[in-house]
Amino acid sequence: MNKSLTASVSPALVSYKGSSKIFTLTSSEHNIEVGSWKIDSTQLGILDTYFIVEQKVLHGGKQEGSKIIVITSPNGLTITLSPTRGMSIINVTGKEMRFGWDSPVKEIVNPAFINLESRNGAGWLEGFNEMVVRCGFEWAGHPGVENGEMRTLHGKAGNTPASEVEIEINEEAPYEIKVRGLIKESTFKKADLRTVAELIYIPDTHHFTIHDQLTNHADYPRDYQIMYHSNFSKPLLEKDTQFIAPIKEISPFNDYAKSGLKNYSTYLGPTKDFDEMVFNIVPYTTADGSTVAALHNKDGSKGAAIEFNINELPFLTLWKNTDTEKQGYVTGIEPGTNYAYAAPIEREQNRIRQINAGETVHFKVKYSALMNKQAVDTVKKIIADIQGKQETTFIETPIAKE
Repeated sequence: MNKSLTASVSPALVSYKGSSKIFTLTSSEHNIEVGSWKIDSTQLGILDTYFIVEQKVLHGGKQEGSKIIVITSPNGLTITLSPTRGMSIINVTGKEMRFGWDSPVKEIVNPAFINLESRNGAGWLEGFNEMVVRCGFEWAGHPGVENGEMRTLHGKAGNTPASEVEIEINEEAPYEIKVRGLIKESTFKKADLRTVAELIYIPDTHHFTIHDQLTNHADYPRDYQIMYHSNFSKPLLEKDTQFIAPIKEISPFNDYAKSGLKNYSTYLGPTKDFDEMVFNIVPYTTADGSTVAALHNKDGSKGAAIEFNINELPFLTLWKNTDTEKQGYVTGIEPGTNYAYAAPIEREQNRIRQINAGETVHFKVKYSALMNKQAVDTVKKIIADIQGKQETTFIETPIAKE
């Protein structure tokens, strides 16, 4: 490590991997906590582009002690995530673009202040304001009791601080940045699941990828579930915004959603007393299982696309919550191994997977900011090509009842 870098960077533990530098910001194993930290591309000797990576420790209220990591690429995207909140992505911004939403929850709530079992198992909502939150991994979906145990709303991963956090920056073009955190869900006599949650971003681009590696460290097979709860609001969400995906089958989550089934693909503006509507989707794919779902604003001038593979994430949930802006005007596009029903229903309908002892499974989800009409039209054509002449089956009755 050269002197100029030593002088300008807080004392993170630095290691090397080929042409990359790895900065360790947190390590429970080695008793490391760097706290506030910052580096930019010039400090790495990179002069043909500019970016900043920094960690901030937050103070005040229920965010006391929470941390955020911010990647800033002036010609691309600014991505904010929180290692305190299970490596959730808080928001993503670019020129006239935002991924995320305005929740009534304004702080990056430290999980120490959340009781997941409050509100009949829906205490998770007291911290919910992320652009992407991992619902899982030991369980996901709505709260319920199974085998005498409470399965709280959307699992524990999103309220589990990362035990290990590191940032890897490649010093050769295109200067790929990786932010990794280790999420442990370990309970005596129960699960011992560990997830390496990774965000991958190349400066100056308008897309990023989540790559998660879930490993079962127990000596027995264990259940797992995961939904990537991906949330969008203004400027993408407005009256007559369109959701598009190649859909094989779609059904309403419950009786309330039945009335919105025929208009599942369009949105209202902020509407008082609108309860959430949820739809269960089985997507069509390419030959290798790849598929894409997208959202674009009314005139098709900007949008967001989510790419995933059904071999990893076979189901898609569409969440429409077009309530008032103060209440939370938002929609969620959620690739997952399951739907959002409580665990007993998901088990009964064979949507809970198992991971063998010592096994690792991977999940990749790519998010693209569609910055103009041309980008939107390109994704619309990809979706239309996947759909082809294949029909969409509308199941008008909910496939389960909670």
